[in-house]
Amino acid sequence: MTPQEAPRHREKSGRFWLLRALFLNLTFYPLMVLWTAAGIAASPLCLVLWKLVTGWDFGRITRHLISIHGLGMVVITSPFVRFSSEGTEGIGRPCILVVNHLSFFDSYYMSTLPFHDIVFAVGAWPFKMYWYTLFMRLAQYLDVESAPWQDVVATCTATFAKKGVVIFYPEGHRSRTGRLQPFYSGAFRLAKETGVPIVPLIITGTDDLLPPGRFALYPSRVRLKALPPVDPASFAGHNGHLRLRREVRERMTRALAEMQGESGAMRISQ
Repeated sequence: MTPQEAPRHREKSGRFWLLRALFLNLTFYPLMVLWTAAGIAASPLCLVLWKLVTGWDFGRITRHLISIHGLGMVVITSPFVRFSSEGTEGIGRPCILVVNHLSFFDSYYMSTLPFHDIVFAVGAWPFKMYWYTLFMRLAQYLDVESAPWQDVVATCTATFAKKGVVIFYPEGHRSRTGRLQPFYSGAFRLAKETGVPIVPLIITGTDDLLPPGRFALYPSRVRLKALPPVDPASFAGHNGHLRLRREVRERMTRALAEMQGESGAMRISQ
């Protein structure tokens, strides 16, 4: 057991913790189904009302509604999760957010960012969830595994022109160790081709809340931290995107280790 895992193990013990975990699961799943079903049922009316009030295109409206849905998931779990964020208010737009990936819940916490016009660039499997597929396509989310690269660039360029944000999980899959996995190059190639800066975003604690491969949720502490932006213009040359990828991953590795160490120290002090 590592020093970081030891306090986590001590925290996940005792009758009171088990009762909280039980109550979390008994309340979350029924409320999740109700919230999701209500959102799907109300979405046609909401799309029309948002269009009349804001004049936004349907892609942006759908992204806003998805953000509201995600925020609802955060609110449902909030009695059992201590959440804090750092540096997100200063994120400039447009930008490309690259986020480490620990849990299915990571995307819900993106709804806590101070803007909602976010396009997710993900793999093919989320598009196979039939209850979400229509909304993901309306929101112009990107299937980076299947879509032609020129279509990805075109959609992102249009998003950036409206000061929107594109989110990548460069690991591609959830980490089962808490450590960063190797990065794919898509986000960094996009940054080089468009000149839009990369903003690394670190999340911790969602792997405690909902670990990969599990259905049971656990009380946890979730932290979200934005690192300073990285200008792709500083990485010239044919392989500039590879050096950009390496630099961003190194920064995120250091920040993630610091945050995980701080979380362990906080558990010990309590």
